[in-house]
Amino acid sequence: MAIEWSDTAEGVDWIALSEMYRLAPLGNKSAQWLETAFSNSMFKFFVRSGGTVVAAGRAVADGVDCAYLCDIAVHPDHQGTGLGKELIQRLVNRCRGHRKIILYAVPGKEPFYGKFGFRRMRTAMAIFENPEQAAAGGYTD
Repeated sequence: MAIEWSDTAEGVDWIALSEMYRLAPLGNKSAQWLETAFSNSMFKFFVRSGGTVVAAGRAVADGVDCAYLCDIAVHPDHQGTGLGKELIQRLVNRCRGHRKIILYAVPGKEPFYGKFGFRRMRTAMAIFENPEQAAAGGYTD
């Protein structure tokens, strides 16, 4: 099937997208949560196959200083096809001109993002809604 790219949220089935994130696996993100997050993001891409979203990602950005890539996911049936690489490259290209482009990776995936020029930060810090879960997942010390 043909792959279709879109940079708008028009026609997105948020419930199906929520299920795709669960399967990816990138956690449980409700349809309402995803709709709010993507709507509030400066840049976004949705990748469809047969009309169904099979990959998505977004970037929160201020237009000059900082862009943050997040919620990059590819359905398991489409992983390993290059969609994730193209998705990241498209988001990075949209974010060009910002002083810094940031993301935080699932532990163990850092080498993948390094191919795009991302480097480990020594001073990054975060406040997580669930600090115990973040530590258990390998995101914090």
